[in-house]
Amino acid sequence: MRVLLVSTYELGHQPLHVASPAAALLAAGHEVRCLDLSVEPFDADAVDWAQGVGLSVPMHTAMRLGLRAAAEIQARRPDLPICLYGLYAPVSRDLTAAGLADRVIAGEYEPALVAWVDGLAETEPRAAAPARAVVPTLWATAPTPAPPPIDLGRTSFHPPARHLLPPLEHYAHLAVDGEERPVGYVEASHGCVHRCRHCPVPTVYDGRIRVVQRETVLEDVAALVAAGARHITFGDPDFLNGVRHSRTIVAEMHARFPDLTFDVTAKVEHVLEHAQVWPELAAAGCLFAVCALESVNDDILARLAKGHTTAEARDALALLREHGIEPRPSWMPFTPWTTLGDVADLVDFVAEEDLIGNVDPVQYTIRLLLPEGSLLLDHPDLAPHLGAYDPEALTYRWRAADPRVGALQQRVARIVEQDTAGGASIPATFERVRAAVLAAAGRHEDPAREPVPAGSVEGRPRLTEPWFC
Repeated sequence: MRVLLVSTYELGHQPLHVASPAAALLAAGHEVRCLDLSVEPFDADAVDWAQGVGLSVPMHTAMRLGLRAAAEIQARRPDLPICLYGLYAPVSRDLTAAGLADRVIAGEYEPALVAWVDGLAETEPRAAAPARAVVPTLWATAPTPAPPPIDLGRTSFHPPARHLLPPLEHYAHLAVDGEERPVGYVEASHGCVHRCRHCPVPTVYDGRIRVVQRETVLEDVAALVAAGARHITFGDPDFLNGVRHSRTIVAEMHARFPDLTFDVTAKVEHVLEHAQVWPELAAAGCLFAVCALESVNDDILARLAKGHTTAEARDALALLREHGIEPRPSWMPFTPWTTLGDVADLVDFVAEEDLIGNVDPVQYTIRLLLPEGSLLLDHPDLAPHLGAYDPEALTYRWRAADPRVGALQQRVARIVEQDTAGGASIPATFERVRAAVLAAAGRHEDPAREPVPAGSVEGRPRLTEPWFC
């Protein structure tokens, strides 16, 4: 079978979630082409060539763009089988079941995707398009109201087929020491052992992980280095979920490529729990760690089941910096329970903790998403704020307890959008955001406070493309 795999957005990285299934399909004897719509134009010839299309939707933005791509593909080839696969594939079933997808596969998708394509091959040629059906389970078996138990020990992953993708120069780079270095993206594990209520991962993985075998990860790293990568992003939802596995991979990677640097993502509680690993990660080349701080209101953190307090977040930041690793916090400033004072406290926290250069301005605009299956939907504190589901936006609507908070979010989003388009520096954007937030909260700036000098925090290691869900 001729299969076209399509990515729409993967955090600015070369799309692993196309390269990995491409390798599985090639190993099963199928022909594969890949298309990354984040850096390539729509390829009508590739659509005409294909006998089946898989659309990768590992996150909210990718799913929204993927639905548009599916509609465009279907308009050109109404009889072409389409599969949506990835973490967000099961959401908005009214749209997918209405005719945009023949199959929907969530979570660990390689075996089910290969099985789907094998099935297409057995039924070729077809007299008519098959009935389109959503399969919202981990393994894409027959439709069922709940995912079956997850067997996390059966799949062996093939080294991703990077040769089918655009080169690394088209993707986000590491900005550090006055230069930009090509970046490769890998994952040492899938899933997460935690159940943060706002996160889509526990909806599918239910507190479990699957590790990617060490040899496959290291072979992928070697291929990326050969392609020019000088930095690796470990994109695991939490790199310390399988801490022994991760430490082994880092040690071997450093032994093979001593000049290679990397970054990881880790929860605050894991930063503190595994304090002993940070010296060795730093010595192996870890430049920064992404930590989902989300809020500085402990009540909101408890509602989200984040597993940390604001005081513990401060401790985690200090621990990372003690070992020369810069923290890069992610934030979710706007929730149904957020007050104007909460947002002001957040920007104050950023300034007090010397994080201005560590936060991409888009983070100040993030609003809680409530996709189908969200663990927050049955939280009693959400009920007074919850509205109807919006299948186009892929989220339930909600209203803030204070309508002024919604107006502030829109104001901050406009500032960030304008400054990004105008090329403003991160410190300059922060000052504008801070001024808007403090004004909305009725707080007065300390007249003795000096604004952050432009350029003073721009040497912090970062990726050149700000990311969001």
